[in-house]
Amino acid sequence: MTFFLTAILFLFVLGYLAQTTGLCLVKGVNQALDKRPQFLIAILTSGVLGWVSLLVADMMAIEVPFRVYAIQWTALIGGVLFGFGAAMNQGCGVSTISKLSRGDTLMIATVSGWLIGWILLASVADTLPPRLSSALPQWHFTALLVASLLIGAGILLIKRWDTRLWLSMLAIGLMGSLTFLYEPKWTPSGYLSDLSLSVWEETDERMPSLERSLLLFALVAGMATAALITRSFKLNLQPFSMYWRHLFAGILMGIGASLAGGGNDSQLLLSLPAFSLSGFAAVLSMLFGIFIGLRVPQLLRRTTIVS
Repeated sequence: MTFFLTAILFLFVLGYLAQTTGLCLVKGVNQALDKRPQFLIAILTSGVLGWVSLLVADMMAIEVPFRVYAIQWTALIGGVLFGFGAAMNQGCGVSTISKLSRGDTLMIATVSGWLIGWILLASVADTLPPRLSSALPQWHFTALLVASLLIGAGILLIKRWDTRLWLSMLAIGLMGSLTFLYEPKWTPSGYLSDLSLSVWEETDERMPSLERSLLLFALVAGMATAALITRSFKLNLQPFSMYWRHLFAGILMGIGASLAGGGNDSQLLLSLPAFSLSGFAAVLSMLFGIFIGLRVPQLLRRTTIVS
């Protein structure tokens, strides 16, 4: 019970920070294209404190959640699809839930699209190539520790760094990795994936447990609390056509996350800290998909104006 309550607290705080700071690759790519790469770099390195969870796991004899996967073509294609869908949605996995918790009703269509995307892929899941796994490299702990020290030095010494941003991102990564020790599938993408597959297979075997539901509720509660405190909550209704757009974006994100082995939340907080080659491939593909998704509409508008 103590571990469960601790995980609830971690996810509540994580949700609060995700709402006030953001954990969105789309926002990161947008700022990087505007020659402000700090936010994107902070997101990509948010999991470097994962070495703390390795120590805790060793002390408490808990199985380490980090897994190393070989690169598969599915990670590349899935990452591009997820990224393109996220660009259309103007938000990734966690940020979609953040927007929903502050009253953006378009995100209801996006979440519905996630479920449809995972259900669509469930029918061909058996034909996908296996995702080979291996043990963590011996230098894994040292690499994470060194990266943490370097980032800590940067926070103290580099005046241009946004201290609040970096500390918030590190805290998100730390609490996320510690929660993985209790429940490896606590992320919104993991929860909705199992929910959709349970519906497709018409079995309770994959149905998320009550504990997982409460963990997700704690995450959303943290986001909603931040929205109320910062007065950013506003019920936002849009034209009906916009909901179809976000439904399609959600379907792309659902299919992409399934192919890539998880959405950006799992990749950033679990795969990258594990130095998983498949995770790196998936995140790079997501960034490429987001870039294309952001640039294509701009090019189309320019072509229309010129013609």
